[in-house]
Amino acid sequence: MPVTVYYCDHAWLNDGTRGTSGPGEAGDTREIGRAGGRDDGVVRGVVVEAGHGRITAVRRGVPGPPPGAVRLRGLTVPGLANAHSHAFHRALRARTQRERGTFWTWRRQMYEVAARLTPDTYHALATAAYAEMALAGVTCVGEFHYVHHDTGGRPYQARNAMGEALVAAARDAGIRITLLDTCYLRGGFGTPLEGPQTRFGDGDAAAWADRAGALKGGEHARIGAAIHSVRAVPAEQLAVVSGWACERGAPLHVHLSEQVAENEACLAAHGSTPAGLLDDHGALGPRTTAVHATHLTPGDIALLGTSRTGVCMCPTTERDLADGIGPARALAGAGSPLSLGSDSHAVVDLLEEARAVELDERLATRERGHWTAAELLRGATSGGHAALGWPEAGRIEPGAPADLVTVALDSVRTAGAPEDALLETAVFAATAADVREVVAGGRHIVTEGRHLLVQDVPAALAAAVSAVISPTSSERV
Repeated sequence: MPVTVYYCDHAWLNDGTRGTSGPGEAGDTREIGRAGGRDDGVVRGVVVEAGHGRITAVRRGVPGPPPGAVRLRGLTVPGLANAHSHAFHRALRARTQRERGTFWTWRRQMYEVAARLTPDTYHALATAAYAEMALAGVTCVGEFHYVHHDTGGRPYQARNAMGEALVAAARDAGIRITLLDTCYLRGGFGTPLEGPQTRFGDGDAAAWADRAGALKGGEHARIGAAIHSVRAVPAEQLAVVSGWACERGAPLHVHLSEQVAENEACLAAHGSTPAGLLDDHGALGPRTTAVHATHLTPGDIALLGTSRTGVCMCPTTERDLADGIGPARALAGAGSPLSLGSDSHAVVDLLEEARAVELDERLATRERGHWTAAELLRGATSGGHAALGWPEAGRIEPGAPADLVTVALDSVRTAGAPEDALLETAVFAATAADVREVVAGGRHIVTEGRHLLVQDVPAALAAAVSAVISPTSSERV
């Protein structure tokens, strides 16, 4: 079996490698956490061996690179998981900033882009967006996919053409994907789909399940399900979607309580909060991830926590759309695992998403220190992968996918970092621009900050965005 050997100047071994390292040289168990009083899992001099896309051995405390090893200079962490993405939203970056309003005014502009997508333009845009994610250290993306059909809701001859375009885009960008095929049947409580929304609908949940069931995963792709929101799927059909996911052991994601207006409409229609409605229909649980979860009652927090429903926070989008600050710390305390997403891609930077969870909490409470750097990075790595149905990923340990992301420690943002605070430097100071090397599934896809599969990512983004932005909408906004 061909083996690639990587030498990490420093590596964050999370909590999964103790006792699982392969045999190494003398002193290979010396861990900085024990020798230098640290307990954050950062280790100096780590050799990682990989074959057939998996880590086969990890040796710690190695004083220098073995012959033939690929040296990773900086702090190496597991691959990052972007647990919530709408790839086509990347076309909206900056174009929505001149207009005052709310989430609902932004949504109108988003629908204009959705109306112009074709399988070919979506593939090009998603490939460029996923390549941008790879440059930021993302090795797996959860694509919350609901643009299923042609204009007017007409099915494509290949009825999953749009979803298949996304799966192909992830492959072409060199990352893994969980395609979260989304059930989206109504424009609101008791309101039919209209305009561009007709592209999203399958008629009813049974028809959605039939179409989604034809999707195929692969080595780099897994298929999950999503309920767009309780306003978009009639209550009596929620169990069809959650049952489909349960039968397949697949992840189930749902936009939850992103807007106060959604909560108020749900209470008026059902006498229940969105979280309560999902619970009533069996849609909460360890395979479910609630996205945003911004406007929750104490009872909602308890429901999510006791059911072990995960929560995906997307702080850069939540602030961009003026959604609000969600109760991330309270949810974690109640039992809900954290994952992170870039959602609308106003920013693609999982390190920024991670620190924003803590910094937003500081703004809301006027106190510091709600989350440690290790907790936040787990949300961006193992937490995100678990939410996307890849529980074996997100750790640097034997048997895990060989996903390695190296963050520079010599940039203007990270230079001078104290030896005992490298993890804090990565989480609270570094940005996506500091990602130097990315290995995804044993394949080196980014080196020295350059994508090796998509040769000119900025040019690819510019061309793909221009193909789906109408001149009239561009001029107006």
